Amino acid sequence: MTQDEPIMHGSTDASDDAKVAGIVEQVRADMQLRSQEDSEKMLKQRLDETGIQLPPEEVSRLVQQIQNGPSVVD
Repeated sequence: MTQDEPIMHGSTDASDDAKVAGIVEQVRADMQLRSQEDSEKMLKQRLDETGIQLPPEEVSRLVQQIQNGPSVVD
């Protein structure tokens, strides 16, 4: 299942890098509210919903960033 509505104006104009950065921030915020959730599973689900495919090593890097790193979006 994907979320098709509502779509924010301009959201389809974002580059894949910008979309990934936004997804990472969404997952990071969700993890603060639901720390028992699996961040890798949530990240993969969000990427799938967006139609973005990343190599496993990039997904692993992003999971580490979500769990330990600073925000990538200012």
